[in-house]
Amino acid sequence: MPRILISGASGLVGSALVPLLESRGCEVMRLVRHAPWTDYERQWNPMQDVPPNLASGFDAVVHLSGESVAGRWTSGKKRRIRDSRVVSTRNLSQALASAEKKPAVFLCASAIGYYGNRGEEILTEDSPSGSGFLAEVSREWETSTMPASDAGIRTVNLRIGIVLSRNGGALKQMLLPFRLGLGGRIGNGLQWWSWIHIDDLISAIWHILQSTATHDTPFVEGRAPVRSASSGQALSEVEGSSPGPLSGPVNMTAPNAVTNAEFTRDLASQLHRPAILPIPAFAARLAFGEFADEGLLVSARVQPKKLLASGFTFQFPNLGEALKALL
Repeated sequence: MPRILISGASGLVGSALVPLLESRGCEVMRLVRHAPWTDYERQWNPMQDVPPNLASGFDAVVHLSGESVAGRWTSGKKRRIRDSRVVSTRNLSQALASAEKKPAVFLCASAIGYYGNRGEEILTEDSPSGSGFLAEVSREWETSTMPASDAGIRTVNLRIGIVLSRNGGALKQMLLPFRLGLGGRIGNGLQWWSWIHIDDLISAIWHILQSTATHDTPFVEGRAPVRSASSGQALSEVEGSSPGPLSGPVNMTAPNAVTNAEFTRDLASQLHRPAILPIPAFAARLAFGEFADEGLLVSARVQPKKLLASGFTFQFPNLGEALKALL
């Protein structure tokens, strides 16, 4: 039985990932800040050094915790955004590097904010980083995993796009105004939004866990149908032989990015509402400050080059299908 250690298990991605891992026969241990409530929890303080024995004896470690970037960025908010990612990742990575029994693979969340505002440019894992606060944080975030990779642990930086889920994230925040007929594009609507359905995201994480160099890993066993965390339907299987090992940055986005205007139009169409009340760029900046430019008006046209090359099949490659399934 594979043993997996995960941080951020109660977050948007973690709360969908844990049931998938358990359905695949994995034993999941959660890193929590409070005193453990069950035998499947281990207490940690992500801002302090992590004892190596806390992270020892696992087949894989998945690090997903981090302060939400949404909202107005005060100096304190920006510090929490950075430290919750960079400091926690460095502390966990150093513990993994010093662990007596190291994991075979370390998956660490990152973000497509790494690329910054890039207009129409098509971005792959080979594209250089951009400018701005989120790009800087993402670079430091990924660099913080180096102690693990230098220790020989296969390390993957999950550059996650806009996650579409009924249970939280951007889509949930947009539903109320759009259902009231108050939705519309943000700014000129020409900025590219790179998104991914929550089921494809967690299925892709499992796919990456399976992409090992040898066939004696426990992750290639037990291919029972995986159930969707949002709909209960069977997710698509990764068929055939185990793919080659994925490491380094991996873009976690659907293959068909859309502009903000297309996104808002498709969302309004699925809700059978008009999308005729655009939010001017100046109004977004007035309401959200710096976050407006880096979170709402930013353009990142991202392609999941590595996932596609590894044989991963998206269940929801197109936005309309994804929104229909969720709504």
